[in-house]
Amino acid sequence: MANIILDVLPETVEIDGVEYQINSDFRISILFELLMQDDEVGKRQKLMSGLRLYYPVVPQNLTEAVDKMIWFYRCGREAEEDRPGKSGGGRAKQVYSFQYDDDYIYAAFLEQYGIDLQDVEDLHWWKFRALFKGLREDTEIVKIMGYRSIEITSKMPKEQREFYKKMQAIHALPIPDAEKEANDLLTEALLHGGDLTGLV
Repeated sequence: MANIILDVLPETVEIDGVEYQINSDFRISILFELLMQDDEVGKRQKLMSGLRLYYPVVPQNLTEAVDKMIWFYRCGREAEEDRPGKSGGGRAKQVYSFQYDDDYIYAAFLEQYGIDLQDVEDLHWWKFRALFKGLREDTEIVKIMGYRSIEITSKMPKEQREFYKKMQAIHALPIPDAEKEANDLLTEALLHGGDLTGLV
């Protein structure tokens, strides 16, 4: 597993002994995540559009290229469902969206870090994710993510239940899970054993 403190952040990936440049700017991975969440785009189109986003030169070994693309998108970490202690039926709720929460995320980066995401020329995706995960609880986006993730139970006082239900309704996200879609792409690639000509 990659370590953002100890390791040099990748700008390339190795496929079949060849180093391929990968587009590491955070905007590329945000576009990839939005692509994964777009119900109007089929799996084949997602596959090729994702590869074109990340690779200036798309590798010939498409299965390995997809594997490394998703590894990069996950910031060198395991998939959520592969992590120890993750129950099979317990997929986490989607608690943010770069499409619907863009203004809140922009404001939080400016407020907490003094980073204007409009002006920054190049910010590595892994750095962006670390900063995003480190946003304070008092930023509006983190409050909203808390409303979306909280489990409303009968043990809560009535007023509290009604408040959280209202907040969840206001901030509901009509989108699929990007991580699951990315995993499906990888599965599709592996099922074809490196020959994705039927998909592309």
